[in-house]
Amino acid sequence: MRRGITATALVAALALAATACGSDSESDGTGKSSGELSGTVTWWDTSTAGSEDKVFKKIAEDFEKKHPKVDVKYVNVPFGDAQNKFKNAAQSGSDAPDVIRSEVAWTPEFADLGYLAPLDGTTALKDSGDFLKQAAASTKYKDKTYAVPQVIDSMGVFYNKKIFKEAGVEVPKTVDELKTVSKKIKDKTGKTGMYLRGDDAYWFLSFLYGEGGDMVDASTKSVTIDNPAGVKAMKVVKDLVDSGAAKTDATDGWENMQASFKDGKVAMMINGPWAVADTYAGKEFKDKANLGIAPVPAGSAAQGAPQGGHNLAVYAGSKNLDASYAFVDYMTSAETQAKVTKELSLLPTRTSAYARQDVVDNEIVGFFKPVVETAVERPWIPETGSLFAPLVTEYTKVLTGQATPEKATKTTGDSYRKLLKGWK
Repeated sequence: MRRGITATALVAALALAATACGSDSESDGTGKSSGELSGTVTWWDTSTAGSEDKVFKKIAEDFEKKHPKVDVKYVNVPFGDAQNKFKNAAQSGSDAPDVIRSEVAWTPEFADLGYLAPLDGTTALKDSGDFLKQAAASTKYKDKTYAVPQVIDSMGVFYNKKIFKEAGVEVPKTVDELKTVSKKIKDKTGKTGMYLRGDDAYWFLSFLYGEGGDMVDASTKSVTIDNPAGVKAMKVVKDLVDSGAAKTDATDGWENMQASFKDGKVAMMINGPWAVADTYAGKEFKDKANLGIAPVPAGSAAQGAPQGGHNLAVYAGSKNLDASYAFVDYMTSAETQAKVTKELSLLPTRTSAYARQDVVDNEIVGFFKPVVETAVERPWIPETGSLFAPLVTEYTKVLTGQATPEKATKTTGDSYRKLLKGWK
């Protein structure tokens, strides 16, 4: 546990203060005395600016129509900044949002720090049995529920059908095939086979799982990133770049990857449902039928992609808990999830949502649903979100020739053992 006494006491005090306010008049923002929700709910949305954010902002405005006395203060916070920004705000006790869109790995960390309100028995957590089992897993910490799953995702290979047809190649099913296909694409079209994102270690996980590895083994409290499988996975990604099968950048990976793929400069990229809306905006995909999606190529040991997604969590110090709970319930309802799927092709977390026509008809959901069902779960421990910082540093060094796979994995493993006290 990394929770400090000061932070715990602060949040407890804030939560107590919020509860005390709830017994006053409607002017306190809880709306309890009249039975009608009122006041302000500040929501930090971490979705992609320019595409996803517009949809989520509109849905938040729809909530206001249902509850005219509630003002949802929508704030789009860049994903890369949100984790630390929320922790800083929650620790200081000021400027924290009532609701945050939390990446699945952040939820147990925030809960461990005492920054989230438990949701069991609240209106935020209706029909909990309707949630997909793998989606609900990331919302629990020490037998309590601290978030509600909003979307679930995994990763696949996005490919340009036109380029594939011009090169006369099929979608690669293994990493070895990926190299062969990329060479043919280069020879026939002059295009690079794949963009491999080099500034985000999440994009490394499919290759790590493919070699039978993982970052840690929570069941045995063991660090596994520096075992032979981890070293081999680093060698695999390094070889993809060195062989010319893939190109990469050490910075601005998302922007460079999306631009390269949308403009037809590369034939493939690894990505998830969250990238579909932005990808369709590219000139190569004005005809949406030109976008193909397939499973991530298998490594020597397995085929696997990480389970991802986002939850909605309520700040423990919120002064408007009732309205915050209602907002979370609305944003994660089957009806709302179906709307999100229709507009953004994101996957619902409720089983019942998959029976709705907008979800049934969505081709992207049709592909990713079985991928999600077999995706590899990350360890739901408080430190999971912190495992990526040391890994991405060494991953980038390997791809850019600044470190060997052996040295990079050893350095990462040493960092993990310092973070995870008492782990092997």
